Amino acid sequence: MATYRLLYASIEGNTQSFINKLQAVADEKGDTIDAKVVGDETDYEAEHQPFVAIVPTYLTGGTGTGPAVVEIFTNALADYIDFEDNATLIKGVVGSGNRNFNDQYILTAKRYAKKYQVPVIGDYELRGTSYDAEKIYQSIRETLGEKHG
Repeated sequence: MATYRLLYASIEGNTQSFINKLQAVADEKGDTIDAKVVGDETDYEAEHQPFVAIVPTYLTGGTGTGPAVVEIFTNALADYIDFEDNATLIKGVVGSGNRNFNDQYILTAKRYAKKYQVPVIGDYELRGTSYDAEKIYQSIRETLGEKHG
């Protein structure tokens, strides 16, 4: 039985819905998801175990991927990761988005991966499917290992 730490931002409930799907998969496997939603009201704390960040994509500033495109809504999560030594514990990023936005699909996750020098270990569209949850859960297990918790 393993426990996997996830930090995530959920603005409109899509990411929360996906976290629920991941928890269902973990339950089936006899594992636990220790997930923390991070928003503007969240008190910062030092993390003590490796984690994966799950980030939706909310952007403003155009239709491209350049510097004019600004991330909105997940900044509190980045600030939380930047707190104390938390950034040393991030091991991967999962991104969500809408494929209709082409190059901007999971752009926030790609930016987090670049900033923290970790891989994008999975992606899903909108609320994700049960299949997405199975696939991404496996990526989380491989990324965090089976002995955390």
